[in-house]
Amino acid sequence: MTSILWFRRDLRLSDQAALIAAAGEGPVVPVYILDDETPKHRAMGGASRWWLHHSLASLDAALREKGSRLILRRGKSDAVLAALAEEVGTNRVHCIRHYEPWWRNAERAVAKQLELVCHDGNYLAPPGSVTTGSGDPYKIFTPFWRALQQRMPPAAPANRPREIPAPSQWPQCERLEEWGLLPTKPDWATGFADWEPGEAGARKRVDAFVDKAAEYDRTRNLPSIEGSSRLSPHLHFGEVSPAYVWHRVADAGGSVDVFLSEIGWRDYAQNVILQFPDYAAKNAREKFDAIPWRDFRSSAARDDFDAWTKGRTGYPIVDAGMRQLWATGWMHNRVRMIAASFLIKHLLIDWREGERWFWDTLVDADYASNAVNWQWVSGTGIDSNMFVRIMAPLSQSEKFDAAGYIREWVPELAKLHDDVIHDPEEHGRRPGDYPRKIIGHREARERALAAVRGI
Repeated sequence: MTSILWFRRDLRLSDQAALIAAAGEGPVVPVYILDDETPKHRAMGGASRWWLHHSLASLDAALREKGSRLILRRGKSDAVLAALAEEVGTNRVHCIRHYEPWWRNAERAVAKQLELVCHDGNYLAPPGSVTTGSGDPYKIFTPFWRALQQRMPPAAPANRPREIPAPSQWPQCERLEEWGLLPTKPDWATGFADWEPGEAGARKRVDAFVDKAAEYDRTRNLPSIEGSSRLSPHLHFGEVSPAYVWHRVADAGGSVDVFLSEIGWRDYAQNVILQFPDYAAKNAREKFDAIPWRDFRSSAARDDFDAWTKGRTGYPIVDAGMRQLWATGWMHNRVRMIAASFLIKHLLIDWREGERWFWDTLVDADYASNAVNWQWVSGTGIDSNMFVRIMAPLSQSEKFDAAGYIREWVPELAKLHDDVIHDPEEHGRRPGDYPRKIIGHREARERALAAVRGI
């Protein structure tokens, strides 16, 4: 029987349950659909599109090595799949199950027209399957992680099929280059060159991290050392399964358990959006709806937001992070928290504005993780930091030895000594081409505390 293999955020051949099932039944027609209609305002941002272009090219090359190929189509997923099924003479579609609200809607729409067979494989355990003793989903990470660990390790990752049976005739395929996923005027992605999207690049990244995993807890917070794995975009696009990552690094020793808990946090985030599909749009704690955010229509708030996005706040660690994000499509995890906290609590700008900016500029922009992380920092999430715990970016910068990181991304400060680079304005060493602080830390803190005191 001919089957359609519907790729989405699962762009790999190894440990790919949908592919294995489809190949075991007969000829397979792999398809990726560029669907901007189903997600609507949650269509992929610019950085994700850059990654997608290269990941699809890599996937097609891997499929061709197996005598197959990737069919590319644009449009609404259910309509495109129905038309493709008629072309190839089948009613059967295999896919990896997804949990973003728009993909759940799409799966329901496809299932009304075709025989849709959904498989698990993008998470350590199927979202929704880790529950309390009474069968309820967890809302807090710590007990969720404790329960998830009882089911670990995950099953050993499956190898890619030895062969992928091809149909007697291939349907028409659109050209990837015509999709316009890559920026041209201007090409703002020149700094993305260090990334290697695709399954091969993902495995190289895992291999590079294995030797560092034991030191993860010590180095992950040091942006100048870069002790994080940088696996997030590969995991987001499904170029490597979390089961594969787990089995490669679990025996590294040292503090590898801290890294494994971060993989668990990714599962937790999916469980959150399964319970609260609009988590990126609404405060999980309704009382925070009363926070008097600054009016984003005002020029003052807009100017401050623009300064934040451009890395021109006068706070070196924040500016370094925002410039790294724009240049590379990625930001160090510790710095993400500092930059997010700065927008929310120093600038008193609604966390949703920052979430949308990250959605457009991160190569690892993941609906669940992005929303859960922003609500954690803002204090509005079901499991979150307290709003009144306001990160002090200047002391955070010094505490986590960010001098080298600042020099790399804020060249105006490159000649400053470690003793002054974290706060050059305070030491009277601010270069003329580097901006003054757009707000003082004490002033910002008092304004934020006053804003939340009323609720």
